[in-house]
Parts: sequence; structure tokens; C-alpha cells
Amino acid sequence: MPRPLPFLTSAYLLGIGLGAFVNTTTALGQDMGRARATITTLAGPAMHGRGYVNQGDTRAARYIRQRFRELGLRSFTPHYTQSFPIAINTFPGKCALSANGKALTPGSDFILEPTSGPGRIRGPITLLDTLIFTDEQAGQRFLMRGLQGQVLLMQHRDAERIRTLPETFAQHIGQAAALITLIPYKLTASLAGQQAAQPRLQVLASRWPARTTEVSLQVDARLIPKYSTQNIIGYVPGRVQPDSFLVVSAHYDHLGRMGKSTYFPGANDNASGTALLLELADYYAKPQNRLAYSIVFMAFGAEEAGLLGSSYYVQHPLFPLERLRFLVNLDLEGTGEEGITVVNGRLLEKPFRLLEQLNTQHRYVPSIAARGRAANSDHYPFSERNIPAFFLYTRGGRKAYHDVYDKSEGLPLTAFAGVFHLVTDFFTALTR
Repeated sequence: MPRPLPFLTSAYLLGIGLGAFVNTTTALGQDMGRARATITTLAGPAMHGRGYVNQGDTRAARYIRQRFRELGLRSFTPHYTQSFPIAINTFPGKCALSANGKALTPGSDFILEPTSGPGRIRGPITLLDTLIFTDEQAGQRFLMRGLQGQVLLMQHRDAERIRTLPETFAQHIGQAAALITLIPYKLTASLAGQQAAQPRLQVLASRWPARTTEVSLQVDARLIPKYSTQNIIGYVPGRVQPDSFLVVSAHYDHLGRMGKSTYFPGANDNASGTALLLELADYYAKPQNRLAYSIVFMAFGAEEAGLLGSSYYVQHPLFPLERLRFLVNLDLEGTGEEGITVVNGRLLEKPFRLLEQLNTQHRYVPSIAARGRAANSDHYPFSERNIPAFFLYTRGGRKAYHDVYDKSEGLPLTAFAGVFHLVTDFFTALTR
């Protein structure tokens, strides 16, 4: 269970009304035009998807670092930078697939699995015999069949079921020249720190030509065992207790490139959260808005690779973790027609009720839903250290996620201003 929250006033713990500790006046709040410009910049082609091809992550970090510098934020480290190494599989060059001579489009028709290896293959299609899941003899025949030089085709549900079979089946499938999995609804890309022996692709089933017998593909994949990336961290010192800290976090990285012609913009995930972090940094950098506690702004790298930046931070903190009073993590802040969800809201009941009361009073967002423990963003490594932390994300609106359609154009930002005011009011309450 998370530790108690001694920094909440006794008035709050006794359930006394909001008027005793909430300051509803805000000076110079968020600039929506600037926020949209930030999202457009971070999600633009010059950032290469904020990944690890063409140093997209470094470009984004440089941009955030400059914004911190312009705001006059203090730094725990030279140039706000906390560097750390990661292993990452990348796709810097060719990414092409043709079925029966018909070229498919990377990103919209197919993607590479995160562990895909490199290869250049032209060969026949071999369909996975689904009897291997129910018929022992069919399974033995499959294991005896040579797959060298062939492209193995399977449905997504069968790719999942293979995990339930003995390891010999996975090892045998690894002998195929390439693997293609047909995905029924939506292509969702990801990252990995390992690389398979052969190319592995996922194709949208509706784009796969009927009666395909032969494919041609080329994949350039490069596993980088020690890629140096970074967290960017700045802070505003507290007026009364500068050795007590509140944290705003957001990951700035995304999925990067998949070949030379395709990149993942990551506007909602998470240029939006990064923009909100920068707006909050601008607000608290103004002397009239400083709080009793110090406020730290943590722009984490390598979240998409497995929460690596935030995990590194809790192992190498820049101030004692026991002085961290509360962390609010911002991820997926670009919509909000249906309101927001608060991860850890069911665990941290009293601060969640505070959020609800603030929203009831001011109607910042349409609704607030509580969720339990979830390892789905950068709050999680802190929560696992018993540090009180919320992860706020918006709900509703467009569904683009981990795909080439998560663009800045048309991102509604419905609850962006509401989340901004909810966070500032929440932090004010915590420091009174």
C-alpha cells in the first residue's frame, strides 16, 4: 500500500470544505496557441518520431532543454540532463513489402514487429496449420517440415496461441525466413530492446491480397546495445520548504521511424503531455505563482521502450526520494471529451477525493474516473517505491494510438486547459 500522506492538512483529513485550502485564482495560465505550437513541433517530421533513428530523441530533448533555459528553471545537473543507456532495436533504412507483386504501404498497410530482424527475401508463403493447436500428429508433422527460405503466414489469434505450445514450436518457427501476422483491426507499433533472427511483420488483414502465394520483402534493422538517451529535468525552488518537492512528469519520447519514409508523430502520445508540462513550468516559473514546496519538471526519455527513463531516475534520484511529496504524470492529454482517468485514484483515496472536489467546484473536466494500480506510464516506478503518484490521461475523441495517424492536426485538446487548472489547484491544496 502507498505510504500515508502527511503533507495533507489536518483540515483536509477531517473533511473540512475546500474553501480552507484551495486558491482558485490563477495568474497567467496556459497559452493554448503556444501549447499547440509545441505539439506541432514535437510531432513534426524534423523530430523523426522522437525515437532512435536520426537522433530524434536527442532533437526533442534539445528542444525541451532550450525551453527550460528560457524559463530560467534551476537544474540539478549540467544542462538539465540525466543521461542513461538503453538497448533498442531500430529500423533506419529500407522497409518494403510486396504480396503477389502488389506493394504495400508501411505504416498504413503494415508495420514491423518491435523485435523484427533484418532480411531481404523473395519466396513462397506457407500457411500455419492451425491443427497444431488441437492435433498432436499435426503438430509433429509441422515440426518435421522445413521452413528455411519460406515466409510463414498466420492470423493474430494463432500467433498468440503459439505461446501456449511447447518452446520447440517457437524455435521451429524461428527457422522460417520471415514471419507475417495478419492483424484484424488496427496496427499498433511498439519498441523492443531485443532482435529476432528474421524479419517479422504485421499486416492489416483487410490490406492483404487474397490468394497471395509469394511475397518480396526487405527490412533493414539495427540493434543498438548501448544507445545513450536522456531525461531532461528542471525545477522551481519552493518559497518556504525548498527541500520538499512536488513533481510534474511527462515522457517526451515516442516510436521514431520505421524505414526512411515512415515515422510515428506521437502528437497525443505524448507531445500533448510534454506541452502541458511546459505550460505548467511556464506558470510556476513566474514569481507570483511559486509555491511553498519546490516543483520539479521531469521530461522522461525511453518511456515507450519500457518506462526506462523513469526507472533509471528512481534508481539514480537527483534529490532524496523521501522528500518527494507527490508526483503527477501527464500522458495522452490531447483529448478529453469524456473527461479524464486517474491511475492510482483507487489506491490514494483522499487525494483523489480532493481532485473530485476541485472539479465539482470548478467543472474543469467533464468527469474524473478512478483507476487502480497500472504499469502503463512513468508514474509506475515511483508508485512501486511507495511514492504517492497519479497518472492523469484524457478520454474520448479520436482513437489514434501508436500509429502513423497520431498527428497534431485536429488534436482537440478538449480537456487540456481543465487539466492544467486541476493540477495547479491540486498542488496549491497540497502545500497549504
